[in-house]
Amino acid sequence: MYNMVLVSSSSSPVMFRVKRCQPELVAPATPTPQEVKLLSDIDDQEALRSHVPNIYIYRHKPSMEGKDPVKVIRDALSRTLVFYYPFAGRLREGHGRKLMVDCTAEGVLFIEADADVTLDQLGEALQPPFPCSKELLYNVPGSDGIVGCPLLLIQVTRFKCGGFTLGIRVNHTMCDGTGFTQFTIALAEMARGAHQPSVLPIWQRELLSARNPPRITCNHREFEKPKDIEEWQTIIGSIEKMIERSFFFGPTEIASLGNLVINNQPGVYTRFELITACLWRCLAKALQLPPEKQVRMGCIVNARARFNPQIPIGYYGNVTAFPVAVSTVEKLCEQPFTYAVELIKKAKAEVTEEYMHSLADFLVINGRPLYTLPWSFISSKLSRIGFRKVDFGWGNAVHAGVSDGNGGQIYGINTFGELHLMDYENSDNRKEGLLLPILLPANAMERFAKELDDMLWNPNQAIKSAKSQTILKSSM
Repeated sequence: MYNMVLVSSSSSPVMFRVKRCQPELVAPATPTPQEVKLLSDIDDQEALRSHVPNIYIYRHKPSMEGKDPVKVIRDALSRTLVFYYPFAGRLREGHGRKLMVDCTAEGVLFIEADADVTLDQLGEALQPPFPCSKELLYNVPGSDGIVGCPLLLIQVTRFKCGGFTLGIRVNHTMCDGTGFTQFTIALAEMARGAHQPSVLPIWQRELLSARNPPRITCNHREFEKPKDIEEWQTIIGSIEKMIERSFFFGPTEIASLGNLVINNQPGVYTRFELITACLWRCLAKALQLPPEKQVRMGCIVNARARFNPQIPIGYYGNVTAFPVAVSTVEKLCEQPFTYAVELIKKAKAEVTEEYMHSLADFLVINGRPLYTLPWSFISSKLSRIGFRKVDFGWGNAVHAGVSDGNGGQIYGINTFGELHLMDYENSDNRKEGLLLPILLPANAMERFAKELDDMLWNPNQAIKSAKSQTILKSSM
């Protein structure tokens, strides 16, 4: 038994217990090929050598009465691994730390668990940050390494109401968000009785391996190293002082941001571009960054459709890039909002097929450097990936996606700079929109909330205060 305290939406502490069975290894249901498969050079980058946790929440469904989600998902997992058998293997390193999958069929970690409360007792708004996330996805000691460790960790937790949560942690070198969703959809299809996934997996990681000889043909500013890292660390403070909150962007909020753009026309700017530009400005002000400093906003771009021919359907490896928009704090905060939105749009447009080949070559030539974190933020939109539509028979998830405001250490580093926008239905008005869980230093969170509120509902005040907010002493 494990005790923990959850603060619900009513701010009343809820004590509940999660009883976990011993972790077990689930192997493919039938024999699978014993072979070694190389990862691509996009997969095999330092920034992706980490495990990404996600939480799916499902309510009770009367028509599924008598069905045990633990048994349904565990049985489906063993059959799904017949098709996705590399997940049942282990990573190992070759020459130059090159990662490859040894398809040993050892299996993935699976945990059966029970909570002694109902989902409703957790509060009306089932959204990140989840104080109980570590209970709903237990970190099995020794399981979170990169080489020689399980590539998937799954925990299914039953609740007294008949609902359940599914926690899944995946090794990011194996897949990106799109590839991960392809796997979970396959798992859900098998849970609903399918004999094979509707989309069969394709490996073909050589499509995104470095050329021979490698040659860098594009600018990759996402890897430029700033000189004043110590000043950045002073500004953000220590991780112990950080707090989490979530912010909702529905149709009304998106329309408000669109109204701030000069000559905005339908279809010119996406929701992602408007929100990311807004967050970039609000973060720069909330953190009181010196006006002369350059700050970056990276955009996670799915490049599958930017290849000719397109990356084959069924490919579940990493096909993402992280182009960055760069601006001084002064220009970012004092120029019209259109300036920031255009920078985001142009950064996304940099990603082409040639850019992806150049990126793979850059990583190999430079020893797989880590994406630049100081003076940087990075934004991704998980809504198109379709996390919430993964249906194991209990319908769509109430929540699906990252469990906290830092993406679960998506780059192996606990940092507040990662912004993940995911599908969400507002429980107050049933409006569909995007939810942003965010991690910030405590002294900056209040300023961030105010800046965001001004941009959305009091834009004249935001414009008036922009200059005064950015003319700050560099020592702050």
